[in-house]
Amino acid sequence: QVQLVESGGGAVQAGGYVRLSCGAPGYTISHCMAWFRQALGKEREGVGQIDRFDIVTYAASNQGRFTISKNDAKNTLYLQMNNLQPEDTAIYYCAASPRSICRSLIPSDYEFWGPGTQVAVSS
Repeated sequence: QVQLVESGGGAVQAGGYVRLSCGAPGYTISHCMAWFRQALGKEREGVGQIDRFDIVTYAASNQGRFTISKNDAKNTLYLQMNNLQPEDTAIYYCAASPRSICRSLIPSDYEFWGPGTQVAVSS
């Protein structure tokens, strides 16, 4: 099982920003990759996904403030989040699929996951 690793989480004030990173030695990110998040007491939801052609699809609720990108040379996936709000508080997960073409932004369409990184947004 491929183990992805996220980094960059932490505490931030409302209106602030963070950039999360994801990668795994031995596994190329040049496939379908995604970010999910899960708040306390809620189901895991998709943030957005990016395919190997760098085409990004975002969840409607996060469009505009969040940006997904990747650096193939560094084998690193990124999630830039700006103007954070308290409702963005969640554990953020990196996920990967071996498929060349991304399908739906749902957990069952992804095979590999990281342990998650906490983002806590305070007022």
